[in-house]
Parts: sequence; C-alpha cells; structure tokens
Amino acid sequence: MRSLPKGLYARSILIVVTPIVILQAIVAYVFMERHWALVTERLSAALAADIAALVAIIERYPHEENYADVTRLAADTFGLTVSILPAGPLPPPAPKPFFSLLDRTLSEKITGYIRRPFWIDTVGNSDLVEIRIKLDEVTLRAFAPRRRAYASNSHIFLVWMVGSALILLAIALLFLRNQIRPIVALAHAADSLGKGRPVEDFKPRGAREVRQASQAFLDMRERIERQIQQRTTMLSGVSHDLRTILTRFRLELALLPESDETRAMQADIAEMSSMLEDYLAFARGDSSEETEAVELPELLDSLADKTRRNGDKVAVRFLGEPEIHVRPMAFARCLSNLLTNAAKYADYVELSARHYDGILEVTIDDDGPGIRDEDKEAVFRPFFRLDHARNVDVAGTGLGLAIARDIARGHGGDIELADSPLGGLRAIVTIPA
Repeated sequence: MRSLPKGLYARSILIVVTPIVILQAIVAYVFMERHWALVTERLSAALAADIAALVAIIERYPHEENYADVTRLAADTFGLTVSILPAGPLPPPAPKPFFSLLDRTLSEKITGYIRRPFWIDTVGNSDLVEIRIKLDEVTLRAFAPRRRAYASNSHIFLVWMVGSALILLAIALLFLRNQIRPIVALAHAADSLGKGRPVEDFKPRGAREVRQASQAFLDMRERIERQIQQRTTMLSGVSHDLRTILTRFRLELALLPESDETRAMQADIAEMSSMLEDYLAFARGDSSEETEAVELPELLDSLADKTRRNGDKVAVRFLGEPEIHVRPMAFARCLSNLLTNAAKYADYVELSARHYDGILEVTIDDDGPGIRDEDKEAVFRPFFRLDHARNVDVAGTGLGLAIARDIARGHGGDIELADSPLGGLRAIVTIPA
C-alpha cells in the first residue's frame, strides 16, 4: 500500500482516527435515517392533520364572510397563519431542495390526510413553510413555522458529536505523540551510534516495552565500547612490543658498517614498520575518535597538496556546504588511502566532492589501468592483492581499501568502485554528513 503513510506517528494517527470517523459516520447515518426521519414524519403528520381540520371546518360549517373566524381559530388553536384566497390555479411547482426530506415527507402526509390538490414551498423562507390547498370555492393558504414540520434542532446532536470527537482526538494525539517520542529518540540514538557519533542525553523513557528496548540498546552500546577499549588496549601493547623490537633492529644496524646488506635490511625494517601501522590501523578501526566539524574544502586541498608533493597531478572540485561532521583523522585516512591508491597507478587524478541534503559524496577518478568488474568488490577484502591490471610490484599490505571502506561504514556510509570517465577507476565515497 504505497498510499499509506510511512511514519509510525502518522500510522498511529490513522489507526486512532479511522475507527472514530467510521463510527461517527455510522451513528450519523442511523440518526439521520431513523431518528431524524421519524421525528420529521410525525411532525409533518401533525401539521397535515391540523390543516385537514381547517379544510373540514371551511367546507362543512358556516363561517364569516371574510373567514375571520377560521383565521382566528387557526392562529389560536393550531399556531398557523392562515389566509383565504380566491379560487384559482396553484402556482407552478417550486424547485426541490437538494436534501428534500421535509419536502418529501410533508407532501406524503398532505396527500394522505387531505387528498386535495396542493402546493408547498419549503425553500423560500428559511423559518416558514408555505402550504396552499385548492378547495372547491377558495384556496387555503397557510404559513407554518418550519419547526412544526421538521426536526430542525437535530444539528445540535451532530455538533456535539463532532466537537467532542475532535477534543478527544486532540487529547489522544497528544498522548500518542508522547508515546512515540521515546521510540524516535531510540531511533536517533541507534542512527548516531551507527554513524560513529556520540549518543548524548539518551535515557530509557516511555512505555515498558520501549524502556526495555532502550535499556537493551544502552547495554549493547556499553558492550561494544568495552570491547573496543579492550581491543585498543591489547593493540597498544602489541604495537609497543613490536616497535621496541624494530627500534632495536635499527640501533643494531646503525652500529654496523654501511653496506648493501645493511641498506636492504633497513628498507625491510621500514617496510615492516609501515605494514605494522597498516595492520594496527585496520584492527583498531579509529572508532575511538570523536566526531567534529571539519571544513571539507581545506581537507581536500591538503590531501591534494600532499599527493602533489610526490609528483602526481591532482585536480580538486567541490560543491555544496563546506562544513561536515566526521571523525577528522579517520576520514582523512579514508580519502588518503583512496587518493594514494589512485596516484600509484595513474598519471592524473580528479578529486571531487558534493555536499547536498545531508549527504556527502566524494569521487576519485584516475586515468590508470582500472579494475575488472568481477574484482571491484574483492579488492575490499583484507590482504587481497590483484595479479593483473594494477602493478603488483608496488609494495603494500592489501589493507588500504579495506581500511577505507571500514572507515566509511563506520560513518554510516560506504565506498563503491566503478569505471571512470578518464579511462581508469572511480571510487565513490558516500556518507551522511
């Protein structure tokens, strides 16, 4: 059902409002068709009976020449304003109202009680109903208050029904909104945690089930943070121990005479240090860093300048809001890994970014050899190395793209690879910012 609302609050309103509207519609229909029609029928019958009595008096009993006794009797006894008109044709039928309950009911009762030609007007005057009865010698003209033939105060019931329903709905929606608010807060907290942002001022609130879900979320967050802290502590110890051994190797090599062998060993140690940093960065995930506001154009320019210092050609383009909220060092490492990977295998790189509607999209294009479609997902696996297209002689650990995607997903986004218009590879980083 695509037409149904998607939000929980809107759907809850629909669940509450729909039965009330249907119930009121049924009650109003029954009231109109039964009570209103029945009351109108009885009032119209009484009015037709009064007019029938006046007709009988006019036709069967003697009366004054100007029918003053009849008009006086009608006013005093029946509450009708009556006049006697000369005999003549009745006026043409008046237009029927859209809602013709009174017109239809009164016509039926006059036909049943009087059985004479008649003409009625229930539209002309809002407070009076005009009735004309054609007799043998004269025409009886009577004006009756509309309330004598019609249940005119029935709208009060509808006003009370609709008014009370609106008040109760307003109260229900107010309480419903208060019940939905903790669920929305839980969703925002989970979203912030998924994007690596701090979850502040979140407490279990609302109904019992919502409190249970909120407490489960807090327990999960605590376990994740404790696990990350334990892993970070362990990796710090491992890093310290390994760096100590590498430093010892450097000192021992520094004491030896310089030769081709010592220079080769120093290069191996430097490569091992670089590999160690990559392993630790991948395992650590940089999740302990806090989210901060970053000026994206400055970050892109600094990364491009760093790449240009290595002799590579890099062009930078940016559109949209300059400020983003990310973990600065982690996000810079993500883009740096992608930019470095592109610069290794290409002569020209384009770094472009767009920030629109809360979404940051960074695109890195190069004119290198590219990657086959079947390998564009495999290259994100840790320690995966291509054996074609890209140069396998270039040193590396096979963790650059894995670290970059891990950082992007830690921000609630992702990285995709595609063919570049420049002929090489395109890396697209998309994160909510």
